[in-house]
Amino acid sequence: MRKRIINTDRAPAAIGPYSQAVLAGDALYISGQIPLGPRTGEIVEGGLSAQTTQVLENMKAVVEAAGAEMESIVKVTIYLTDMKQFAVVNEIYGSYFSAPHPARACVEVSALPKGVEIEMDAIAHLA
Repeated sequence: MRKRIINTDRAPAAIGPYSQAVLAGDALYISGQIPLGPRTGEIVEGGLSAQTTQVLENMKAVVEAAGAEMESIVKVTIYLTDMKQFAVVNEIYGSYFSAPHPARACVEVSALPKGVEIEMDAIAHLA
């Protein structure tokens, strides 16, 4: 199976030895997105709401760079440092996806890169 690396300057550059996404067959594997501004590479200000929005905008940019749309996403994993903040994330998340919604998992973690509060990764199906 051939794989193609997906990169876009509309999402932050990888901060380690990984790609923004890998397209393998019809599956797009989107690396974890944290709330970094694509131009500055800095964590966005404005609390968890602003961070969640930036994460989803970064994910959207990567999906679009692969020639797809958010509706192509079939699975999302959300990583939060405080599960008590899930309602904030869920409200914003819901504005990016329409029914039928992707499968999803949400887990609380002790820490995330650069001390951010949220990270998301996803899998999309491109047909």
